[in-house]
Amino acid sequence: MKPQTNEPSRMLHMNMKLRTLSATVALALLSCFACTSGEKSKYRILTAGIAHESNTFIPYLTTEETFVLRRGSEAISGRNWAKLLEDAGMELIPTLHASAGPSGVVSKETYEAFRDEILEGLREAGPVDGIFLDMHGAMHVEGYADAQADFIQQIRKITGEEVIIAASFDLHGNISNEFIEGLNIVSAYRTAPHVDGEETRTRTAGLLVEALKNDLSPRTAHINLPILIPGEKGITSVEPLKSLYESLPEIARMEGLMDASIFVGMPWTDVDRAGMSVQVVAENNQHFPEALAQAKSLANAIWTQRANLQFDVSTASIDEAISTALEIDSTVFITDSGDNITAGAAGDGTLVLERLLEHRVSDAVLAGIVDPEAVEQCVAAGVGAEVELFVGGKIDNVFSKPVPIKGTVIRLPREQQDSPQADAVLQVDGVTLVLLSGHRAFTDPSHFQAMGIDPLAHKIVVVKEGYLFPGLRDIAPHAIMALTPGFANQIMEELEYKQVSRPIYPLDPDMLWSTDNITPK
Repeated sequence: MKPQTNEPSRMLHMNMKLRTLSATVALALLSCFACTSGEKSKYRILTAGIAHESNTFIPYLTTEETFVLRRGSEAISGRNWAKLLEDAGMELIPTLHASAGPSGVVSKETYEAFRDEILEGLREAGPVDGIFLDMHGAMHVEGYADAQADFIQQIRKITGEEVIIAASFDLHGNISNEFIEGLNIVSAYRTAPHVDGEETRTRTAGLLVEALKNDLSPRTAHINLPILIPGEKGITSVEPLKSLYESLPEIARMEGLMDASIFVGMPWTDVDRAGMSVQVVAENNQHFPEALAQAKSLANAIWTQRANLQFDVSTASIDEAISTALEIDSTVFITDSGDNITAGAAGDGTLVLERLLEHRVSDAVLAGIVDPEAVEQCVAAGVGAEVELFVGGKIDNVFSKPVPIKGTVIRLPREQQDSPQADAVLQVDGVTLVLLSGHRAFTDPSHFQAMGIDPLAHKIVVVKEGYLFPGLRDIAPHAIMALTPGFANQIMEELEYKQVSRPIYPLDPDMLWSTDNITPK
């Protein structure tokens, strides 16, 4: 006997399932319609970057091992700009982010490996809506007239012209028209010494979001100025640049405009695009004429003030700087500007060491001289050992030579607890000499603390910089910039330029220039 079924109940259950299915289909269709008729629910953003500041006067190449490489999730972890993009509903596709401190020209092999990895990541990602690039702007590569332009041109070959590309820069970049043509949005730091790197990257990411969500097609007006100055004459907290940089947010708030930048440029990169430049980003072609007008206005204002772009601290020869410092009743910081590590110089110049010893200075700190070979000898000898060494002049053998010293190893500290190599602190007569195993600068009090040194407990403190970075500037009772020779010579007229576009100020001090004949391509 067959079991009896409750037919009305079964039919009711089927009808409920059909109604649920119909509602689900309707909701899906409605969602699909919303996606096609309004704002997208998710934008796909690829992120990448090759950031380097290249000093072309240094006779050695920068290779892959110099770079810090971050890939995938590591490239975006803990970054404010990435969080902004994710919070705005962007799907991030992080590829390679490569960065290195200032040094010599990047090797062709290194650049091409980085570029090709990013391009392959772009191909594998499939269609994207936007690209965020974390750059520096002063990279130069052996064998390339303009590797930055090559980089963006290769990206555009894959994406076409519709994808919005936003790039963040250091204000010491050298930017060409060919590079700008491949970018939609350009934004640079607004402080030198720099304190707004992450702020600039986050601002750039926000502009990318604004462009995508408002269906904008940004275009950047760009003007190169024939002005070549060291960063030490491009301080943004003093006039005349202070007022000009303060005007940038006001320009960005104008109707139809998105952002504005001034690049001071990198003068120790001997390329035709070296020099100052300005950029103003328009929302689209309709507002581009206003962006160009504002760019011209900025450029003209800078040109008018070119002779007033000067050092903001006292300058002197190294001998004058030492003599002056000895007469001042407090600690004096002296910067060895020609061997400025933060401008890519070798960092193993010995002139200042020679002069401190010659002047028989009784209480000075020299931080430091890059010399891994001498450090190894100190490590082998051990703390407390008396050593005789030849220090420095091994990388920069143009402006320096190794100097013979006799001293006592007083510490073998490490920059960080997990640093693979130690450094060495020696007492050489009245000079506390720091020998470094790697190419880096002392830009903050914490760098001295890591070496067991209180800088303010000494009469003279020498660092291999141009201007003092904020951490040291804040504590320095007095500062003198020593105009020393080297690969970062502050006197532009003394450098042997071969590729820089001429005429250019101040190499050609009587030249004439105007924005009157500048027209967009």
